[in-house]
Amino acid sequence: MKIVLTGSLGNISKPLTKILTGEGHQVTLISSDASKIPQIEALGAQPAIGKIQDLPFLIQTFKEADVVYCMNPLDFTASELTAWSGYTDNYIQAIRETGVKRAVVLTGWIANCLKSVEPEKEWKTLTDVAITFMRPGVFYSNFYILKDMIRQQGVIHSNYGGDDMIAFVAPEDIAAAIAEEINTPVATGTKIRYVASEELTCTQAAQIIGEAIGKPDLQWEIIPGEQLKQDLEAAGMTDVFASLLVEMHENMHNGNAQKDYYLNRPVLGKTKLRDFAKTFATWYHQN
Repeated sequence: MKIVLTGSLGNISKPLTKILTGEGHQVTLISSDASKIPQIEALGAQPAIGKIQDLPFLIQTFKEADVVYCMNPLDFTASELTAWSGYTDNYIQAIRETGVKRAVVLTGWIANCLKSVEPEKEWKTLTDVAITFMRPGVFYSNFYILKDMIRQQGVIHSNYGGDDMIAFVAPEDIAAAIAEEINTPVATGTKIRYVASEELTCTQAAQIIGEAIGKPDLQWEIIPGEQLKQDLEAAGMTDVFASLLVEMHENMHNGNAQKDYYLNRPVLGKTKLRDFAKTFATWYHQN
């Protein structure tokens, strides 16, 4: 198949490219960074250098594709959520213009809970396209962002935590699930697929990470949403995206995220948090 992937050489798209080219598919990987051309070609893929915001580029790249994998880059410095939804508008228009009949779209396990933005709504206007919404849980790689908090404050805090049960996921397990979905024939319409590697409370997750880095008493504490919002804005995040993250986290704390997830519970992936924790610990002590 001819497959177009977005996400450049990110945590999901790089292993996904490896899987798909290894299976013999003709893969085009979109990146805005021309310096990545040699790395993309080394994976056996065709680089397409441009930006998702450039609709003519996107249309040209999508031509003759059998499947497209679409993800919205998060720009936490953007002042409006419309900048985020604009990516979706371009994807949809490019699909319509080129007649692509199969799309795999990365959203998230809280996608159906959000009020400020509805990441799957506009996609449902493509009534003649087979669409799979991939809803992964909380990425293991998010722990990298918490390094300074752990090191300087000796704690993880957010407006979810403690005994909240969370679906955590390794990016490579997301890539494997996307590849499996791409290779699975589906009918026109929408399908939802959750992706998770391990289900843990935040307390259990903090203990695993803490033991790996030599802080066995590491705690994951819950703070008020307004306090988190202030902390995020102080770190340089815009008001709209700080509010969005607080909303996302609140839906994990109040149980909304878990409701539909449990109704559509996936087979858990291979990579467990203890596996990731070893890699994280090495990185943590080197940086």
